[in-house]
Amino acid sequence: MTTSSYFFLIFELLGSLGLLIFGMKMMSDSLQKMAGPQLRHILGAITSNRFTGMLAGTFITCAVQSSSATTVMTVSFVSAGLLSLGQAISVIMGANIGTTLTAWIMSLGYSVDLTVVVFPAFFLGLLLIYNKRFRFAGDLLYGVAFVFFSLVLLSSAGKSMDLEHNEQVISFFSSFDTSSYLTIIIFLAIGTIITCVVQSSAAVMAITILLCSTGVLPIYMGIALVMGENIGTTATANIAALGAGIQARRAALAHLLFNVFGVMWVLCVFYPFVDLVCNIAGYTPGNEAQASHIPIVLATFHTCFNITNTAILIGFIPQLERIVCWLLPQRDTAEKEDFKLTYLHSSLMRTPELAVIQAQKETALFSQRTQQMFALVRQLLTEKKASKWDELFAEIEKQEDIADNIEIGIARYLERVSYDHLSNETKNLVRTMLREISELESIADSCYNLSRILKRLHDSDKEFTPDQLHQLQSMTIFTNDALTQMNVVMNGRVEDYTIEESYRIENMINLMCKQLKEDNIKAVDSHQYDYNMGTIFTDFVKECEKLGDYVINVMQARFRK
Repeated sequence: MTTSSYFFLIFELLGSLGLLIFGMKMMSDSLQKMAGPQLRHILGAITSNRFTGMLAGTFITCAVQSSSATTVMTVSFVSAGLLSLGQAISVIMGANIGTTLTAWIMSLGYSVDLTVVVFPAFFLGLLLIYNKRFRFAGDLLYGVAFVFFSLVLLSSAGKSMDLEHNEQVISFFSSFDTSSYLTIIIFLAIGTIITCVVQSSAAVMAITILLCSTGVLPIYMGIALVMGENIGTTATANIAALGAGIQARRAALAHLLFNVFGVMWVLCVFYPFVDLVCNIAGYTPGNEAQASHIPIVLATFHTCFNITNTAILIGFIPQLERIVCWLLPQRDTAEKEDFKLTYLHSSLMRTPELAVIQAQKETALFSQRTQQMFALVRQLLTEKKASKWDELFAEIEKQEDIADNIEIGIARYLERVSYDHLSNETKNLVRTMLREISELESIADSCYNLSRILKRLHDSDKEFTPDQLHQLQSMTIFTNDALTQMNVVMNGRVEDYTIEESYRIENMINLMCKQLKEDNIKAVDSHQYDYNMGTIFTDFVKECEKLGDYVINVMQARFRK
């Protein structure tokens, strides 16, 4: 072959790999859009039962066709406190089993002539993609078609390269002793490094199948590459955990240790284990006549490796948890910052449907913070000690600044997520959350305004009369009830609640506000206190009423009224 022919084949190979990665991403994204609402319910059902967590991890990874999406999501949930470290480890174990489905898809592409499927899939996908109801199914078909088409191209490129008759390539691989553990370790390291660099175990698996099926790469070296892929794929979760808390880093480290442990025990029984897998797949190592069996052998090994590794370690999750806690101890200095979005990480941008779940949790946390701010206002109302009063006021002032940053942070995150193609339900959720965070920030502003009203009284060296204080405390009780009901709904499922209770509390607030304003006018007329005191009193009452209105706005957004 001429030099230009080799260059063309290399670009065909690289382009086919790029098409494969794109097709896998398209499949993953479309499956997430189709299964997104169900995934939320599955995640909510995860319990402390390690087997439930493992099954959830397996199911989700099979559903979204991306172990990286599952592990990154799990790391984020640990960071947010949604999952314990033990639960996360069981989910990650399940993700390792779920990702074996990708290997079987790869093997199918090399074992079956897919050309009769690819073009009809493209045509049917084109018809569906312009149908609003079925466009995500169209995206899925396009993704499947791209994956299968890339496998056809890879297979064609492999045959065109004629590697089995290339003396230089054969000589290079023949220079390695397949019976030497050093050779296995070298190829294991190569598989790890390549997977870390390209961030796609599917692409590396495709290369491995291509080289093995041509006969130039012995099956033992190919399986060593597959083992390296299992370690390299953990890089995604570890990178995602870098900006997260200690628990998230521990979960990512547990993923790495889980796979490293699996590779270590397989190395101890490498040749007997590989021979056993070959027997299961009906392949005899070195038999060129059975080259068509090699993709199935690699997929079988990948499945046996991950299932066996999970079966061994699932009973030792507490011990694995203790090891990662020992390797990553909690520092004495507090990791918690005044302002840091708990649930949202830029690494989740690759999985927009799951990113919206995180944004929902962040919004619910924002809602809780507003009620905590109001609790500080209630303390400020009755605080007598000057130093403590100043401390409370400063804290409310700081929390108001944090609330501004949280609103901007969530809004920017949702804005970036909305650039992706989302399901209709997810688009509605994004619009709902944008409205919610705006109203929640207004609640935080109201809390700050209430503290400023009290500061006017504090600076005047006057105090509310016992009757005024009692009336304002009653008003704050109703307002706090409204916030409590809001948080109950924000942290639950909308289907389980109605907005009627919030309307009832709001009516009580409005009636009380009207009554207190009338009582205030009478009290000023009867000289129980001066006009300035009456103004401060009514300003506080009216601000509570405004805060209640903001709560209703949040609830209406949540119930989409």
